[in-house]
Order: sequence, then structure tokens, then C-alpha cells
Amino acid sequence: MAAELPNRFLTPDDLVEMFELPSVETVYQWRRKHTGPRGFRVGRHLRFDPTDVRAWVDTQLGEAA
Repeated sequence: MAAELPNRFLTPDDLVEMFELPSVETVYQWRRKHTGPRGFRVGRHLRFDPTDVRAWVDTQLGEAA
């Protein structure tokens, strides 16, 4: 993952690309299981704050150590 995240809210497709996930369904599974980065809905669209994504990655790295 790049050190700099975009300066906009991220889509599930952005997360698929950033983390090289097999499909967008993985992102939705994370959401259902409360295991991925915190997301929010804008109407029917799911979005992620880049700050929350970075915090989630940092948590994952801390747990792996």
C-alpha cells in the first residue's frame, strides 16, 4: 500500500485495488464481520475515510508483531 492515501473518501473498489483483494465481496464480508476498516454509507454507497483505513492498517501491523 502506498504511504500516501488519496485525499478523498475511498470506495470498496479502491480497497480491492490497494490490498489486492480477490473481489469487492471481501470488503463487504469484512463489514459484515466487523473486521475491516470502518466504513459508512452515503445513500446506498459504501465509503471509507482514508484516516480510518490507515488506522486499521496500523492496528493490523501491531497485531502481527
